[in-house]
Amino acid sequence: MALTETDLLTMGDRGLVALFRASPPGDIPHGPLEGTGIVRWGGKCVAKPLARLVRLAVWRGKVFDHEGYLSNRMTAFDVLAIVAQVYTGPSLLDDQECIVIDYSRISLVARGVRDEMREVGPGLYLGVVWLLGVRVGWFALRVPETGSKGFGAEQAAGGQSAF
Repeated sequence: MALTETDLLTMGDRGLVALFRASPPGDIPHGPLEGTGIVRWGGKCVAKPLARLVRLAVWRGKVFDHEGYLSNRMTAFDVLAIVAQVYTGPSLLDDQECIVIDYSRISLVARGVRDEMREVGPGLYLGVVWLLGVRVGWFALRVPETGSKGFGAEQAAGGQSAF
């Protein structure tokens, strides 16, 4: 059975580490992806409400271009901001190949941030957030379903969503 964002929210830090280590990097995606922030602590009772708050107020996902860059989708208005370079390289977690999202060379705001991600299911990526070399959080990125009217549309259609 395919993993969902809800599964990722309920796995806890140890489960996410194990899943990340066991997953291939996948292809670098293109276009907009829906995002879900995942905290390392507090379990699913904290993870789901906090993910919803982050989604509504701060971060909604990422937009990957064909040139090796991305922009983050910020606030409820989907403002594109905080640009990063994207390439494959070794993970800080296990030294195996992953998709690296590197803010250090082109972002003033997020210079100390490095994201890494691997594909954990068709169109579903699990990402780890590093701040100054310390693992501080997780995120999920999902390729939107065709015909979707945005985040939450799959819920109305009876599909699996993080919320």
